[in-house]
Amino acid sequence: MNDVAQAARAIEDGESVVYPTETVYGLGANAIDADAVERVFAVKGRPRDKPVSLGVPSVERAREYTDPTERELAFMREFLPGPVTVVVERKEVVPDVLTAGRDRVGVRVPDHELALELLGACDVPVTATSANLSGTGSVREVTELSDEVREAVSVVLDGGRTGGAESTVVDVQAGEIHRRGAMSAEIEAWLDRHE
Repeated sequence: MNDVAQAARAIEDGESVVYPTETVYGLGANAIDADAVERVFAVKGRPRDKPVSLGVPSVERAREYTDPTERELAFMREFLPGPVTVVVERKEVVPDVLTAGRDRVGVRVPDHELALELLGACDVPVTATSANLSGTGSVREVTELSDEVREAVSVVLDGGRTGGAESTVVDVQAGEIHRRGAMSAEIEAWLDRHE
């Protein structure tokens, strides 16, 4: 069994893994298993009022768990896969713990071969949150993982050094960028053109 298959099995068994993206390393668990998501929050020491995004291998797969508008769908097809997190309405299958009780969830389709291979190998969406303790710097290579994170996960997928810039978080419906990161100028231009 290769590392990706092992990581996918761990996620489906409710365990956590570390995986690379084009931005930073992510901490992955089954995003629709409330207990698995709880453990991600615990490992990171992340406040429960800060939502976590979900990662999927394609925009089409995202539609299984979310209900984007036509405008949001157009945006997603333009920018995903890519270093962008798109906030859209969630479906009921997405647990409250992931979204901090909100009706909307961030969707991530990373532009990274190993990440997409992992997401494609999973039958469930995967948490898309950085693989660091809350309040510490993002992890750009596996040697930077904290002992706490390394000990809490079942598999670490090493994809070498990542790009480093955080993804841009955008609420297309509101026309707002919540967190500026990679491609924010192009995203702003798209939002202006599609008001």
